[in-house]
Amino acid sequence: MTAMNSQEPNLVPETGKVRLLRRRSRQQVPLRQRMPKDKLRRGVYLIPSLFTAGNLMCGFFSIIATFRGDYVNAALLILLANVFDGIDGYAARLTRTTSQFGVEFDSLADVVSFGVAPAVLVYLWALVPWETWGWLAACTYVVCGALRLSRFNVQALAASKGHFVGLPIPAAAQMITSTVLLYYYLGGGGSPSRHLTLLLVIYGLAALMVSNIPYLSLKNTDVRKRHPVWMLVSGFILITLIIAERHLMFFTIVLLYTLSGPLLWGLGTSKRRRERRREAAPSMP
Repeated sequence: MTAMNSQEPNLVPETGKVRLLRRRSRQQVPLRQRMPKDKLRRGVYLIPSLFTAGNLMCGFFSIIATFRGDYVNAALLILLANVFDGIDGYAARLTRTTSQFGVEFDSLADVVSFGVAPAVLVYLWALVPWETWGWLAACTYVVCGALRLSRFNVQALAASKGHFVGLPIPAAAQMITSTVLLYYYLGGGGSPSRHLTLLLVIYGLAALMVSNIPYLSLKNTDVRKRHPVWMLVSGFILITLIIAERHLMFFTIVLLYTLSGPLLWGLGTSKRRRERRREAAPSMP
């Protein structure tokens, strides 16, 4: 026992005090590296947020103008909101200030400017005589527009960048505003045809927004690459026509874009059916 005790290290000093082991020193990590970057960012990007706020303000002022009976200015304010909506996305991509906050803020502004404002405009302008069917149509448009924006936010990362799924809500809003502007441009005073026409148009736009029909997207078009000369000439002719007959051309361009989705979808479906028939024909005895 004495020999074994002599081989063990003396853990207790002769003074009778217990000796504490030294803790290993850890490398100091800065707080910015320990915390996620998302928790450190508490501010917002100013430039795109200001344009989004301008979009929202135009939608609000459009509703006020509709209540006052100034339908032309209400339609023009929705058109101006569309300009702000295009600029804020371009500014965010140009300055590399895209954020989740900006996406959500932009969607909320779009609901007001391209959902509520056009619905109030078309209801007080053309759907009041329909009573229950009128406000149901306007409400359906708002709900489908909100669903369209929600689906866009969910599918933003997985969807193809070359096209949209369903009619974009800004295009649906401009279909309404272009109709109002063209109506007053042509001098339609008390024509009752707009009541039935707008009722059908509203339900059609609502159905197109929640559909799976693809629409062409111009957001990721590369304008820096070379294009054929005929595109320059076509653009010059288009600009000339817009300057000469801006109301008619604005309505025509928006109408063609709205109808382009169903037309291209129908042509693509018929083409796929013909290809399937051709593939199945050789296999038949």
